[in-house]
This record gives sequence, C-alpha cells and structure tokens, in this order.
Amino acid sequence: MYPHQAERLTRLLDGDALDAVVATSPANILYITGFRSLNEAVFQTPQFAVFSRQGTALLVPAVDVASIVLDGIDVTHVGAFGGFLAQASEPLPPETKRVVDIMAARAPSPQDALVRALEALGVRGGAIGLDETRLAPAAWQRITARLAAYKVVPAADRLLTSRRVKAPWEIECLARALRIAEEALNAVIQMLAPGVTEREVVGVFNAEVARREAAPVPALIAMGGRTAIPLPWPTDRPLRRGDLVRMDVGCVFKGYHGTVARMAVLGEPSERQETAHRAVLAGLQAAVAAVKPGAEARRIHAVAVEAVRAAGVAGYERYHVGHAIGLEPYERPKLSAHIDTALDLGEVLRLETPYYDLGWAGFNVKDTVLVTTAGTQVLNVSARELVALD
Repeated sequence: MYPHQAERLTRLLDGDALDAVVATSPANILYITGFRSLNEAVFQTPQFAVFSRQGTALLVPAVDVASIVLDGIDVTHVGAFGGFLAQASEPLPPETKRVVDIMAARAPSPQDALVRALEALGVRGGAIGLDETRLAPAAWQRITARLAAYKVVPAADRLLTSRRVKAPWEIECLARALRIAEEALNAVIQMLAPGVTEREVVGVFNAEVARREAAPVPALIAMGGRTAIPLPWPTDRPLRRGDLVRMDVGCVFKGYHGTVARMAVLGEPSERQETAHRAVLAGLQAAVAAVKPGAEARRIHAVAVEAVRAAGVAGYERYHVGHAIGLEPYERPKLSAHIDTALDLGEVLRLETPYYDLGWAGFNVKDTVLVTTAGTQVLNVSARELVALD
C-alpha cells in the first residue's frame, strides 16, 4: 500500500473512531490491497479487504490464493474460504508451500474468514466499518451476526470519501489511461470514411487499446441520427455524407479509468451542427475554468449550463456536468445543481456538457482535469474541435 492510501484510510478510522474498515467492492479492495480478482470479475464471488492500524488483510475464495501469493500482493494476512482443490508437486518452493498452507487453513465461510483475519490483525473488539457496496441484505445480516462482538457501521460512503483525493501514482495511472484512450480514438478518426460501420469503428478502438496494454470499456460510437441516443450499442449502420459521429470511449489501465468524448462530421458541417457543437464546447470550457479548490459542485454545474445556453442552445438542461473519476468510472463528487460539495486539491474530475436532440443529433465533448493550487490542469492532449472528415 502506498503511503497516501494508508494516510487517507487512517484518517477514516480516526475520524469515525473505527478500529478497522472492511471493503467488499473490487475498487475498494484494489485501493486497500492492490489486488484485482479475475475470479470476481467473471463470477462476482465475495471477497474482503481489511485495513486496520496494525496492518491489512485479504480474504478470498481459495481459487484466488495462488494469484495473491505468486503475484506478490503485499498484505499482512491472507485468508481463504470455499471448496477449491489443487495439487502441488514435491519438493515445494516456499511460495507454493505458502499457497498450500493458506488453502489448507481455509475457513468454512466468508464471514468466518473475516473474523479470523480481524483476530490476526489484533482487532478483537470495538467498531468496524463494513462496506455495504457488494452485500445483499441477507449477506449483511450473516456477516453482522458473525461480528456480534463488534459495533458494525456502513462504510461505503466513508471509503468513497477516502478515495476522492488522488495520490501522484494514481494521477499518473489516470493520465496514462486517458492518453491510451485518446491515442486509440485518434486511430479511429483516421479510419473514418464513407461506408465504415459503427461496429467496425468500435472494433478498431478496442484493438488499439489492447495494443497499448489497457482494457477497453464499452465504447459509445454512433453515427447520424443515432448520435442522439445517449447509450447506443454499435450496429452495422454505415457512415454517410453529412453524418455526425459521436465518439464517447474509454479504457482501464492498472485499474484506473480514462474516458474521452469527441465529435466528427463527414464533409462540411451544417450551421446547425456547428452551433450545437460550439455550444457544448463552450459549456465544457466554462466548467474547466470554474474548477478550483473550494469551488462548489453546484457552481461548476451552473456556469457550464449557462455557457451552453448563451452559446446557442436555448433552454439547455443537464442533470450533471461531470464527476470524479478513478478506480471507478463514476466517483464522487457529482457536479450537479443540488450538490454543494467543495472541490478538494488533488481530485481528478471528468467534465462534460452533452446535448441530445432526439430525432436529430447528439453532441458531447469530455475532458479530464486535475484540481491544483492554480485551479485546473487539463490532462487531455487531443483537440476538442469538431473534426471535418474528407
């Protein structure tokens, strides 16, 4: 664990008089331990990470133990549960023996493994923050019943707050994810031509992301009237002269998300297309300019919406104009009219002012910014202008 994470999580414990915090979501577990479970990603199996002043613990299905040990995940205690079996050939190297020993000592249930981990960390009473993100009511009841010796309080909001301010290494990962997304998007723009389909374009983007050792997230690439659909799956609809192309894409690098949205048009844009794009871009630029430490989320929303209206889209309305981004694509704070959260130094925000005119077209341009002492540092390097394709 990096010092920044340890400091933020210790502040969480101190602020709420907790003896430990238990994470259940993949993002929170990654934040505490650095571990990402392929088993969880495919099967959504339960797992826990524990942070305490005495150390950290990782509790996983037995099938995950080899990944943790052999990949060198640095935690104080590893516990297992579940019924996975595997063979090991003699003589056993030290790492393999550790895997075998952890699996042999596995607990009969996730909640039993959690109790054992707390005891191993010296947390034998007091208050525990339990992340409810991945716990159905029945699972919450089973775990809290097993933790009867502790006072248990929900911790999802507390963990989200801890993750708001990013460490330098996190900012590097976010910037790299964004750069990969922008490089892959540039390759997409270069191949746009009459007859190319949405599905083909998404395929190119995904391949370019994978080539740069990141993982693509579902790409929103739409053409013509389909640009007005907020969340379109790609189809075999071909690009035609006069069509807009809305490209809202992203990827994950070392667990961190990067997203970008840009617009193109095949041929010369119409006056109406230019006006709408110019308005959306004006809103984004106003949001970027308003970001600074201490600025309230609702203030960013207000100036962005007003800028879109002033630039040519009268009556423009928008629920939010962005939010934080990190280990999850959608983090707090949300930049909405009803949220007065003040921005903090070191937060990374994804800003946008999308406009959807159903039956005609949709527009979006996104940038990612870092909140600095000087106000805002834009992490994007790609141009925001409407790209006119030959």
